[in-house]
This record gives sequence, C-alpha cells and structure tokens, in this order.
Amino acid sequence: MDLKLAGKVALVTGASVGLGRAIAQKLAEEGCRLAIVARREDRLRNAADEIAASGRERPLMIVADVTQHEAAARIRDEVLAAFGRLDILVNNAGGSRPFDGLGTRQQWDEAMALNFHAGRELAHAFVPMMQAQKFGRIINLTGGDEPLALNGGIPPNGATHIWAKSLSRVVGKDGITVNSIPPGRLHSEQIDQKLLPTEESQRKWVAENCPAGYIGEPEDLAVLVAFLASPLARYITGQVIHVDGGARRFSH
Repeated sequence: MDLKLAGKVALVTGASVGLGRAIAQKLAEEGCRLAIVARREDRLRNAADEIAASGRERPLMIVADVTQHEAAARIRDEVLAAFGRLDILVNNAGGSRPFDGLGTRQQWDEAMALNFHAGRELAHAFVPMMQAQKFGRIINLTGGDEPLALNGGIPPNGATHIWAKSLSRVVGKDGITVNSIPPGRLHSEQIDQKLLPTEESQRKWVAENCPAGYIGEPEDLAVLVAFLASPLARYITGQVIHVDGGARRFSH
C-alpha cells in the first residue's frame, strides 16, 4: 500500500532509541523528510547516521530537552527554518515515574511536564501552521491510564487522551487529525532495562498477561504511526488505539 507519505515533513521526539527511533526509521522508509529530537546527542547522531546509511535523506538533528522553557518554540523555529513546514508531529518523549511514597510536588510537576505539557506545547506551536496548510497529523505516544500503582507517569496519559480528543474537535475542519497510542509491552530501553530486565521476568509477564504470546517489537507500533500519519487515515481522529498484543483487559 502506498501511504502517500513521500515528501511529507515529520518531527519525532524521543527519537534516539527504542520506539522513537523505530518510528523515525519507518517514516523515513515511507519517504518522509525528518527532524528528530532527543537529549542525548551521541545516540541521536547514531539514529541519524542509521537513516542516512539506508539511502534516505539525513534527518535534521535537534538536541533538546522538551520539558525546558521555550523548547517548543525553539524546535518549531528550527524545523521551519530547515523545511518551511511540518506535516506530522509524533510526540514520543515520555516515561514512567514510579514513586516511593506519595511523590513530592516537584516529582509530580516533572512527570506532568514530560508526559503532558511538553507534547501539548509542541502541538500548539505547530497547529496554526497546519491549519494554514489544511493538513496535519498529531500522534501522541502515551501509556495506560489504568492506575495499578501510584506512578507519576499515569495521570498525564489520561490528561493527554482528553486534551487530544478536545483538540481533534477543534482542528478537524482544517484537515488535522489528533490520535493517541498507548504502547503495551514492547522491547525498549524502559521495558528491557527497567520494568522486565530478565528473560525470566519477560516470559512470566507474557504467560500471565499477553494473548499474543510474546513481547512486541518497536516496529509493531511504528507501522500504526505511519498509517495514522498518512493522508489515507483522514477519518481517524480523536482516538486512543492500544498496541499491546491484547494485554489490556478492558474492551473500551
């Protein structure tokens, strides 16, 4: 299937490793011109090198902490200076924030800044331009909003889903879609090094939780991002689409 992404300009945050890196690679394969953002310059450069080595246009590298004041404006300005527009925004930066105890005000603020405000501010920075060109795709990588434990990374997921739904209703008439994808257990830095760091723990989790029978790969999610980014997905907006091998137990 031709996703009609050739020549589209895409921005992916958290693109140096794991899910973000796989998403950037997939969009590059589909012909997108890329800007990639991460804090760790060495890993971001490796990701850019890998895409360039595949014969694709080398991505614009933007080393930035998306939670910092004015980060959204700086990223927007660098993208527009390089490409003149943005068609696709993938808000991938984020992470779990388990607490010892109830968490401090500073810990909660940091969790909200990373997992909610940073992506929202980036989207708001680019929306006026997307409205002017009558096309845009905003895709948020979130997480589950089922509170199994007190974790600062969970409430921002629910906030993002509600904000994204609200935004989708405002910008739908402008050819802009806004969707959210909560990844399940997919092989990534966070899963393989922190949450399920051993083969035994991974096998146990799969046996108890995952109907598909295995932990997914980043590419299993990247294909959905590419489709949602496509002009073909014009009627899919305001949705929360789980990619988890069936592990989520709720039907809605």
